[in-house]
Amino acid sequence: MRGVDQQYRPRTMCSLAIDKVGRETSSALLTTLSIERLQMAQDNYHVPVLEREIVELFTSQTAGVIVDATLGGGGHAYAILAAAPQLRLIGIDRDPEARAAAIDRLEPFAGRVRVVDATFADLEGVVARLADFVQGESIVGVLMDLGVSSHQLDDAARGFSFRTDAPLDMRMDPTKGETAAEFIARIDQHEFVRILRANGENRFAGSIAKSVLERKPRTTMELTEAVERAVPMAARRRGHVATRVFQALRIAVNNEEEQLAQGLDAALNVLDVGGLLVAISYHSGEDRVVKSVLHEAATGGCHCPVELGCVCGAVPRVKVFKASAQLASSEEIKRNPRARSARLRIARKVLA
Repeated sequence: MRGVDQQYRPRTMCSLAIDKVGRETSSALLTTLSIERLQMAQDNYHVPVLEREIVELFTSQTAGVIVDATLGGGGHAYAILAAAPQLRLIGIDRDPEARAAAIDRLEPFAGRVRVVDATFADLEGVVARLADFVQGESIVGVLMDLGVSSHQLDDAARGFSFRTDAPLDMRMDPTKGETAAEFIARIDQHEFVRILRANGENRFAGSIAKSVLERKPRTTMELTEAVERAVPMAARRRGHVATRVFQALRIAVNNEEEQLAQGLDAALNVLDVGGLLVAISYHSGEDRVVKSVLHEAATGGCHCPVELGCVCGAVPRVKVFKASAQLASSEEIKRNPRARSARLRIARKVLA
């Protein structure tokens, strides 16, 4: 889950262009979004998590281009561009509302930014297509602030949260792909159980899957009720009983696990030597993927027995800053409780 964000004022025209990347232009985007949804987005869109740490990392980089692969409302991007005049930025996001918010927020840096409709799995292709913007400069950093944003959770109409009743959607890009309700309607029980267990819902995965698939919920409230029917009151842990089910469905509907692995690999490919890969994850599944990919890159894929040392000739691609993830400070968590689950991992590209 990404942080809560600061206010912005939606405008009728944007001076910061969106790159088409095979989809819509900025004018088409703004006509697609309703005025009501834009007005809703101006309240608490995104207070960036670990902002001070992220800014310190990227301002230390030499002149070049940063890729914010999860642009959201533009909070991290704004902070980086304001603090580091030597940097330009490519912002990627598949959520049309997020891109609209970011365009407005980043208008002061219009000449230094390109906002792209894509996913981070498309990162390599995006950089290649924006060669005119990159202008042969180094890609000196990639930022990936993973998960669902607080604005997406707080916007009831998106269907990400069990706290309010809404259509069971959960798509990061609500203009394409199948909704969570459609996903539930077609999936079999064995696969649903696997998805739930992969996201930490172990003990009652079978009964939850059976209850949900029998009822085929179309709204968030119907899904919550189906989960509650499957889990005895006495067995419920701290927190809402449906939390992990909603998380598991969101990840599956948006293909987040596969997208993340592809995005991390793409980030390592586009970075120049000395460039930073910075990833913030918010649950154990995300962090496990990030840690695994960085470990593989740091060892060059070497699996030789430790006692023998490396005899396979593996060549490391990155140097990982530290084995354990960096956490938000207690002061930041007090200001923004949603930073509590953030896990920051950092790696620097090295000469192979």
